[in-house]
Amino acid sequence: MKLEIQHVTRYMYAEAVADSVNEVRLTPRTNYRQSCYHHEVTVEPAASLLTYEDYFGNRVHAFTVNQPHRELVIRTRATVVTREKDPGAETAPAISMREELELLAGERVQNRYVEYLLPTEYTSNTEQVQDYAKLYPFGEAGLVAWAKRLNSGIHGDLTYDPEATHVHTTVGQTLELRRGVCQDYAHLMIAVCRSLGVPARYVSGYHFVGDLQGGSADFEQASHAWVEVQLPGTGWVGFDPTNNAEVGWRYVKLGHGRDYQDIVPVKGVYRGTANQRLEVKVDVRLL
Repeated sequence: MKLEIQHVTRYMYAEAVADSVNEVRLTPRTNYRQSCYHHEVTVEPAASLLTYEDYFGNRVHAFTVNQPHRELVIRTRATVVTREKDPGAETAPAISMREELELLAGERVQNRYVEYLLPTEYTSNTEQVQDYAKLYPFGEAGLVAWAKRLNSGIHGDLTYDPEATHVHTTVGQTLELRRGVCQDYAHLMIAVCRSLGVPARYVSGYHFVGDLQGGSADFEQASHAWVEVQLPGTGWVGFDPTNNAEVGWRYVKLGHGRDYQDIVPVKGVYRGTANQRLEVKVDVRLL
């Protein structure tokens, strides 16, 4: 499917600020599941963009606005073609569950994916996480089936509530509240996977739901987060516990990292007042 994404991030300051240094991670990736054919970034006030790839292979646009300004606007526009489904989710691997677990415990997986096995500030391997993981033990059907069951379980165990958590909420707090947003759902699934020795990473992007809104374009959209799990014999497979779905053509991936902190869409520092207001508008359309 061909999707067009427009994303506007607007910072409004109570007083003029200066020396604003920023990083933007809003470029769709091109991989086995999607192809980015066009992408543009514009900044107001105008600034030169430095482009590079970070450690995880995410495209980063960096810029600095030195002159005083009361408003900073970052606009991105992209055209992406996506495929129907993750290839790994369509068929079971041609190896047994025992072989999958042996590969997981092997040195090759442990070394290659160490970043996605270690706990982070958001995904600590606490006693709470370990107790929760016991609710979803490995079965004989294979790791793909297990990941689907975990994905569905987290969706059922948590209640979507934008008012319950904030951008710094940890897995421990999410388990206490049993409420949260896509970031919290993703961090919980990642923490459970890692606690059981399964590599998992945080993914940021967009989720197209326009055709599910009665054909109306007048509804609020936002960035989205989900999980990719490394399953031996299968590869990286995407799961969305927020919507109890496997990643397919509706999903446009921007980037991945160990947790939210690695893939913040826009972050930066500036000199001036702390009194600011943030406005984000996202529009995802089917072409």
